[in-house]
Amino acid sequence: MRRVSLPPRPDWQQIAERNGFFFHHVNGDLYWDESACYAFSLEEIEAGLEDPAQELADMCRDLVADIVHSEELLEKLAIPPLFWDMLRDSWQRNEPSLYGRFDFVYDGHGPAKLYEYNADTPTALYEAAYFQWLWLEDCLKSGALPEGADQFNSIHERLVEAFKGFGVPGLMHFASMKDTEEDRATVEYIRDCAAQAGVAGKQIFMEDIGVDEQGLLIDADGAPVHWLFKLYPWEFMWRDEFARHLPACDTTFVEPAWKMALSNKGILPLLWERHQGHPNLLPAWFHDMTKAPPVRDYVLKPLLSREGANIYVFKDHAQVFGSEGVYGAEGYIGQQLAPPPFVDGNAPVCGVWIADGKSCGLGIREDKSPITGNLSRFVPHYIEP
Repeated sequence: MRRVSLPPRPDWQQIAERNGFFFHHVNGDLYWDESACYAFSLEEIEAGLEDPAQELADMCRDLVADIVHSEELLEKLAIPPLFWDMLRDSWQRNEPSLYGRFDFVYDGHGPAKLYEYNADTPTALYEAAYFQWLWLEDCLKSGALPEGADQFNSIHERLVEAFKGFGVPGLMHFASMKDTEEDRATVEYIRDCAAQAGVAGKQIFMEDIGVDEQGLLIDADGAPVHWLFKLYPWEFMWRDEFARHLPACDTTFVEPAWKMALSNKGILPLLWERHQGHPNLLPAWFHDMTKAPPVRDYVLKPLLSREGANIYVFKDHAQVFGSEGVYGAEGYIGQQLAPPPFVDGNAPVCGVWIADGKSCGLGIREDKSPITGNLSRFVPHYIEP
């Protein structure tokens, strides 16, 4: 695994915008960064990232089977009791999952270590699945990359295959929040994947979803929402006005309700309890303020949080770094500190995508900080021939 400097394509911004990628800068700062890329050997990809992600995906599904039947575990994960039956029924009906993303610390030498599983609303999908593939093709044509270079990336194909298997009988709604350009573009991309699978789609906003007299979800035009892809976290839905109607409505959600059990950092100590010593897991525990952590160097993470918010890094039990945010009311987990490798002052995190249940691609975010946040840059990758 090497970080390689490359000259950006002269017209990359125009290419991005022609392809609907208007959020290549965020708040004026560079987000898509092709002045560098990461080069991997095939062995590093297959044995170092692809296979571990697949194994962890299978382990997570086994964990859900335990969680749905345990009120103790549902309480540990701070899932409201109103949704316990909904989660359990969703699992027992085997409601389909589209995607997820495992974030690893990896330097190409030791085993990749799991930071967290973005199981419900993973971001950077369009960048990973589509735009970095365009980058690869352009760089091969220009000779900027060696002939025969490849990429760990069948995300798009797996998404389309997933939608083919969903069996959506009619219209599927695709929802994001208003005034979120990145989310709207991502949802539009996912709707296009569904269209390629023959699924008719309608893009809407979460704020416009209502409830009819029977307690069923409807869109702003009064049309029933029978299938809903939502780029909107389940824990946000718990607090919405229509939350009490969700368990009894007839909507099939993507991601499904059983993903409530996995879109929660509480799975990290649960996985460690069940697979202690696994080479791709870090020691983790449910944090108790009254007890000393079992290791001297560790990170505290909220059970429910987004984009690196409210993360606290401790060395020798003293806090050395922290990020701001509004999360943490539900409690924290602790995880042994495993700093990312700093390459030329940049800390990469390897996000391995699961689509249609299969490990199928890689997206890398990097930052000057040890914590990946919403402004961390996306950097493409390739596999050396």
